[in-house]
Amino acid sequence: MPLNQKNLIDAIKEVKSHNNERKFSQSIDLAINLQNIDMKKPEGRIQERIELPHAAGKDLKVCVIATGEMALNAKKAGASFVLERAALEGLVGDKKKQKDIAKKYDVFIAQAPMMALVGKSLGASLGPRGKMPTPVAPNADISEQIEKHKKIVSIRLRNQPVIQCRIGNEEMGDDEIAENIQTVVRRLETKLKRGIKNFRTVYLKTSMGDSVKVAM
Repeated sequence: MPLNQKNLIDAIKEVKSHNNERKFSQSIDLAINLQNIDMKKPEGRIQERIELPHAAGKDLKVCVIATGEMALNAKKAGASFVLERAALEGLVGDKKKQKDIAKKYDVFIAQAPMMALVGKSLGASLGPRGKMPTPVAPNADISEQIEKHKKIVSIRLRNQPVIQCRIGNEEMGDDEIAENIQTVVRRLETKLKRGIKNFRTVYLKTSMGDSVKVAM
């Protein structure tokens, strides 16, 4: 069951009104506080990647791990960085470079046959950050995959029952932001025993503004 659409739109309008005539477009973040869940059980260890209907307004840095034709096509398609086999092998044992790459790029895509090497060279740095690559077939349309991954947000529970993620920006339409939020809500519901009843509070916040509570 999604959030009440009217209440959600009202909250989006209110959070946008906090702009105070700033000369830049602020991001809009979603925060969902959960209740009545056991953090030691599977529902307390949620880690999901969600493809939003609309890009959240941030130019995500996409790293493609590939060889041959896919590597060439990834460069043409505007990947932020293309990591080929030789460079990937060179990362084995170099923890500093591994961490630098894990921090620098938001999303990772890898040719499926390279996943074993990815695990060996980058797994220790990407895994804890929830950034393990999406494996794709060697003949996949990498341009399409890059565009798709620019719409992905990651959600996960760590030590506290709170889910936070970027959901849009002020320049987006209210309906687009609402659709992104409802997409996250629906996915999260499937991971909780009581669905939306496990939601305690839902807030929206711009990068520089005050939080706005969404009426449940």
